[in-house]
Amino acid sequence: MGVPAVRSSRPAERWNPFAEFEELHGQLDRLLRSTVASPDAGWRGWAPPVDVSETDDAYVVEAELPGVAREDIDVDLTGRELTITGERKEVERRGWFRHRSRRVGEFHYAVTLPHEVDADRIEATLADGVLTVRAPKATTARSRRITVSGG
Repeated sequence: MGVPAVRSSRPAERWNPFAEFEELHGQLDRLLRSTVASPDAGWRGWAPPVDVSETDDAYVVEAELPGVAREDIDVDLTGRELTITGERKEVERRGWFRHRSRRVGEFHYAVTLPHEVDADRIEATLADGVLTVRAPKATTARSRRITVSGG
């Protein structure tokens, strides 16, 4: 004879591996914040996905910031370090979350550009949830093809 099955009046909950992954991500994030990042280390919040590209005359930084208002974004240049900071504000919702993966709160991203840029001509635009920062290279940082002469 076997052990009798125990029946419950509650329906069995289905295992959700994604929920476990999110919980693990949250635990790792809290661990990193408490051990690696001190308040004066400059790391806080989350970092948006960013692409950095280079053209002949400029560096282009594109950061995905959907749902972030223009006035909630700061772009700073110190030397060759370009920093993008800001905040994605929580939207008031009704009910309770079944799943949540979008980040809210403060964000921070910094990149050191390879060469000096013309700080007076940097432009930043926000369109369709993408912040594009165009940093023109300083005249001394631009490449130039040199013609070889002689015989």
